[in-house]
Amino acid sequence: RTTTTDYSYEEYKETADWLLANTDTSPKVAIICGSGLGGLADLLDKKKVFPYDKIPHFPHSTVQGHKGQLVFGELNGKQCVCMQGRFHFYEGYNIATVTYPVRVFFLLGIETLIVTNAAGGLNPRFNVGDIMLIKDHINMPGFAGQNPLCGRNEERFGVRFPCMSDAYDRDFARMARETAQDLGCDSFLQEGVYCMLAGPSYETIAECRVLQMLGADAVGMSTVPEVVVARHCGMRVFGLSLITNKVVTEYNSTERANHEEVLETTRMRTEDLQKLVSNLVQKM
Repeated sequence: RTTTTDYSYEEYKETADWLLANTDTSPKVAIICGSGLGGLADLLDKKKVFPYDKIPHFPHSTVQGHKGQLVFGELNGKQCVCMQGRFHFYEGYNIATVTYPVRVFFLLGIETLIVTNAAGGLNPRFNVGDIMLIKDHINMPGFAGQNPLCGRNEERFGVRFPCMSDAYDRDFARMARETAQDLGCDSFLQEGVYCMLAGPSYETIAECRVLQMLGADAVGMSTVPEVVVARHCGMRVFGLSLITNKVVTEYNSTERANHEEVLETTRMRTEDLQKLVSNLVQKM
């Protein structure tokens, strides 16, 4: 669906009911896996896998590094559902389609959403391979009117004007810092503001400088629409960015952003990220 904006409540409910009828789990935690981070779902025990194209009304993912399946199972004894492959605005989907799974999660009884992504580091103190706890976001497409909550409000999901100043759960962030310390990951754990751009082209040098001035620490092409919809539904949200490259901010630089570098860094840091998330899920 790339043109129409509104799904009906009934369509979300049909998807949720189909999934409930085909699984015997009732997870409270959902995880959206970013580029190259789908390995999180492979850690699940007692797995039940649903390819997106088999799920009624569900969109399909078209990006390398995104598998395209919903995985139910247990992570460290805690029932979870994982999205291996998310949907992006730059694939031609409208913003309602990008966020379709989040409302389905709400109807499945999900209370906590964990979002992960691969991002470019804007903060000069960040290094490639750092993990950034998302403390806030800048919704650039939202500035341009591309907010997933535009259109008729469905009160069964949430209120017309939801608050976003507390979008990222501070208790989860504190737990994550403690968990990272216990695991010995705190040397590469950062905290900062994630900025979403529509993509798919990477940022120009001038754009990177503007984003730094706005107070963004990392930049990517996802995550924010899902967070907005999750908060509209009253879910608690925890977000992580894996810093896969440092953005180019000097004109004499020979560095070039590319998707292969992004996937390579995720391979390097995958184990640490998985350990952090699975230990955190256990405490939720």
